[in-house]
Amino acid sequence: MIKEIKPVDNVQATLTLPGSKSYTHRALVAAALANGESLLTNALDAEDTRFTAQALAQMGAGIDWGPEGVRVQGTGGRWQPVTEPIYLGNSGTSMRFLTALAALGQGEYRLSGSPRLCERPQGELLAALAQLGVKAHSERGDGCPPVIVQGGLRGGKANLSGAISSQYLSALLFIAPLAPEGVEIKITGNLVSRPYVDLTLDVLGDFGISYYREGYRYFHLPGGQSYAAQDYAIEADASSASYFWAAAALTGGRVTIANLFADSCQGDVGFLLVLERLGCRVTSGEAGLTVEGGPLQGVEADMATMPDLVPTLAVLAAFAQGETVITGAGHLRHKESDRLAAVAAELGKMGTIVQETADGLRITGGQPQGAAIDTYEDHRIAMSFAVAGLKAPGTVINDPDCVAKSFPEFWEFFARLRGG
Repeated sequence: MIKEIKPVDNVQATLTLPGSKSYTHRALVAAALANGESLLTNALDAEDTRFTAQALAQMGAGIDWGPEGVRVQGTGGRWQPVTEPIYLGNSGTSMRFLTALAALGQGEYRLSGSPRLCERPQGELLAALAQLGVKAHSERGDGCPPVIVQGGLRGGKANLSGAISSQYLSALLFIAPLAPEGVEIKITGNLVSRPYVDLTLDVLGDFGISYYREGYRYFHLPGGQSYAAQDYAIEADASSASYFWAAAALTGGRVTIANLFADSCQGDVGFLLVLERLGCRVTSGEAGLTVEGGPLQGVEADMATMPDLVPTLAVLAAFAQGETVITGAGHLRHKESDRLAAVAAELGKMGTIVQETADGLRITGGQPQGAAIDTYEDHRIAMSFAVAGLKAPGTVINDPDCVAKSFPEFWEFFARLRGG
């Protein structure tokens, strides 16, 4: 299946978007660990979040997706044994979180996923779990899924470098309050994707967990705590919002996201500052967050705190005047695709000069031409290059349905940019 993108002169739209994928994963986990029933409103219903929900249900949580939201009957942090493998598709978040969560269970758990997921590194998380008294190993011995985890979390001290994924830390933070001895975590390197850790701690606090932190270097969570069930509203997904803000930037239009505000804990809201430097006007108010486009100028941007938006920025950079240098994104090679290589290859098809660097991209702006864009089964490649099609006639997205991983309704919302 393919999807041709029709150019638009000037987009004008106000959108209310589905809930944050990051918040939905985390709220599902916290609610499943809680005592009692939680109601999660505006939870994102997508492939990745469904994999997390299905796994939690396998382990004993009651999960019901209804018109008013997702009702989660918590387990009090006591999982039931699972004899069948837990399959997590291509969801890296689900794999990292569930690997740690299995340490709270009874018996042995086997977690697996798609071929691409089984290439994504997990060894550092497994090593940290071992430091906390958990028997956990990679089935093939390469540090990647499938993984085998035996319940038996005691707690203690663990070290993480933080250089590959912040999800390892988030996974440990979820189980730490339920460890009999509590947990202390020391970050020994440069933690990537730091805002996602803030987001995890935000959810922990909302569900009644106390913790102590020293910046991004040290975390202490006392043991013997319990999660408290909540009615929990989930804000719009800032990563999803970026594609519509980028559409405004590229076409000189105006797009407002009505259910997202500047005080969000989502790190991807920081993309608005990058858009301002590119030449856009950004306003914040009761109506939401608005971007108005203008002539785009190349920028230098360290994207370490918002790596998922590198493809979005790269597409805008291809149309901007001058050169854009993106850094802080070396860990994108371990995502659903090697995103640096994928972005470079597809922009190259459009006639853009792109150089891959050790930790990012160097892009010379110009006038990209339409091309058939391969998506590498990666939702973010599909959605970011859809934006390019608003200015480059003849742009075709191959495998457009891959957006279901994080945003099944993306194409319906994208059609609203032209009043469709």
